[in-house]
Amino acid sequence: QVQLAESGGGLVQAGGSLRLSCAVSGRTFSNCAVGWFRQAPGKEREFVAATSWFSWGVSTTNYADSVKGRFTISGDNTKNTVSLQMNSLKPEDTAVYYCVFAPSPRPIDYDYWGQGTQVTVSS
Repeated sequence: QVQLAESGGGLVQAGGSLRLSCAVSGRTFSNCAVGWFRQAPGKEREFVAATSWFSWGVSTTNYADSVKGRFTISGDNTKNTVSLQMNSLKPEDTAVYYCVFAPSPRPIDYDYWGQGTQVTVSS
């Protein structure tokens, strides 16, 4: 059973930075995808970023257009952790951020979700 544990959320002023971390247990980072979604009040959950690991050792990353150039996802497949470095934060980045995992490097859906961590950006 895959379990995800997020940490690092909080309150920050616009223009500031936060780093989210996610510890993944129950699976190694091979032939899988790990990433982040977010959900703002009154809005649907939306994709933020993800990293895919393939069995031949290659990893790829994808970002939502709204965070490109500001957010960076990174993973450590020796520690089974993934982080999201968020810079130049905007009030519209305020949301609950969820760590997600899929047992496929090209997922249609993410099977496992963490509990979420709140990020609040004040103007």
